[in-house]
Amino acid sequence: MMRPKRKLYSGKNYRRACSVEELREVAYRRTPYFAMEYVEGGAEDEISLARNREILRSIRFVPNVLVDTADRHQRVNLFGRESDSPLVISPTGLNGMLCRDADVALARAAEKHGIPFCLGTLSTTRLERVAEGASGRLWMQLYAMTRRDITRDILSRAEEAGYETLVFTVDSNVFGNREWDRRSYRAPAKLTLRNMLDVARHPRWVWDVLVPHGIPRFENIAEFMPPEAQSADAGVAIVTKLFAPDITWKDVEWLREKWPRNLIVKGILSPADAIRAVEAGCDGLVVSNHGGRQLDSSISSIEVLPGIAAAVGEKMTILVDSGFRRGTDVVKALALGADAVMVGRATLFGLAAGGEAGAGYALSILAGEVDRTLGQLGCGSVSELGPHLLRCPFDV
Repeated sequence: MMRPKRKLYSGKNYRRACSVEELREVAYRRTPYFAMEYVEGGAEDEISLARNREILRSIRFVPNVLVDTADRHQRVNLFGRESDSPLVISPTGLNGMLCRDADVALARAAEKHGIPFCLGTLSTTRLERVAEGASGRLWMQLYAMTRRDITRDILSRAEEAGYETLVFTVDSNVFGNREWDRRSYRAPAKLTLRNMLDVARHPRWVWDVLVPHGIPRFENIAEFMPPEAQSADAGVAIVTKLFAPDITWKDVEWLREKWPRNLIVKGILSPADAIRAVEAGCDGLVVSNHGGRQLDSSISSIEVLPGIAAAVGEKMTILVDSGFRRGTDVVKALALGADAVMVGRATLFGLAAGGEAGAGYALSILAGEVDRTLGQLGCGSVSELGPHLLRCPFDV
């Protein structure tokens, strides 16, 4: 007889959350629904969004026992530097709708945990301010824009500010159809009445986010936007038109010429494209379906990871994202060939639930789960992981 499922934590104190999923519930209590729907939503029927979780859950462990793991650790090497954990905070946009100084908070949380933080092009904090506020490993994400002057501006500023890695997102040449946006807004920058009333039910959020400076802006590209579209909510309708639909591998080669540091392409889902990335001179790639926010019915990242790792794993650094909510998920990806895992929504739940400390708490949860999983599998380090410890519903 199956016991009834317990209710997850129902309070507002993120420090009592036991998992990322419980942090998610706290975030929903502290943050207006429209902002959380932006964080959580996927494209169209959200098939890719659901599949990302389903396939990760379907992978099973085959542990080794009676192995001394007392001195285990989860440190990894990324681009010649050691990270304390196999995690990287993914680039995400509009984070200023969750809490004040959100991107700086995420960068500081990553710094304290000894891992890299990747700032998004559509962040609500200027990249220079993030670099001033956090001294850890900073990466910069870049979209292909129709206006090359925007790209040049971000490249030069990121290089001058000391960002060590450029992450070029290649799966957004055509912006995803996210229908939840239509449900939240009756017109650009105008919430529905229902959402306006919901905002009024969150006075702490209003005081933290709106009172200091008003609605956040796309700070890194604000000067390229018309005055009426500089705020994030109004700018969403405009910024998607800046995405370049004619992006090709020549753009990657051009970036390789212009950017002198580590270059990663994000959004790879086939071994053939992974090989092209090597040929274009990239230092790494992110196996990603954009968290289910772009092409619906897309294959999940974890399914194609083994094939990509087999094709280019000896030639470049491989990261993966999309759907990771548990340390067990992270370990599964590492066993299938990833060098590290990028997490986005997980740290955003923490951010919405408790600001910088909440984001750090999310990282602590994940790192703790990675540590326990390594020990339970009989592994002393990430280097001992491999597909022999898994049973997968797809070819490995």
